[in-house]
Amino acid sequence: MFFALVRRDLLLIARSPALWLPVMFFILVAALFPFAVGPDARLLARIAPGIIWVAALLAALLPVETLLAPDVEDGSIDQLITRGIALELMCAARIVAHWIGFALPLLAALPVAGVLLGLDGDAGVRLGIALLLGTPALASLAVVAAALTAGLKGGGALAGLIVLPLALPVLIFGVGSDVAGAFRLLGAASLVLLAVGPFAAAAALRPE
Repeated sequence: MFFALVRRDLLLIARSPALWLPVMFFILVAALFPFAVGPDARLLARIAPGIIWVAALLAALLPVETLLAPDVEDGSIDQLITRGIALELMCAARIVAHWIGFALPLLAALPVAGVLLGLDGDAGVRLGIALLLGTPALASLAVVAAALTAGLKGGGALAGLIVLPLALPVLIFGVGSDVAGAFRLLGAASLVLLAVGPFAAAAALRPE
């Protein structure tokens, strides 16, 4: 059932007109930021990990209004409950699908962003590993925020206010991926949020 839910969510993402919006946003940030920083290549390479992580966080939040709100509005959540499908399972599937939908394209686009920001090969590889370990945490936070704001006007802005403070540890560990133990901390943060996220999102969605 879990894989069937993931497949269903991925099909919905694939049919969405905003499918490429996160990766396009990611590339645009990488392309435009050098114009703001100026011609200092060393400075740009030094701040590139921070730029990429902030872009990844914002890319994870771009589709937040469509992650769960349509299911609440059209009654899909109630149908799942009626069929005896646990909301926690549905939310876990939504986290996985969201991660596949935004993180894997970002990882594929990372070499392009690295070239635009002047990252060398070793730094790019470390950053790619850090994103692979840390983006599941961002996906989990985005789904929890979507559940908390589903049905609210201006839910996207509110979701950003919820996620940004909670994502700070992930961003700090991700930017410091060249520090010993950073990968372990990133992996631990993702595991904790992946374990807690489905239950938190389900609790927010469950009818009283």
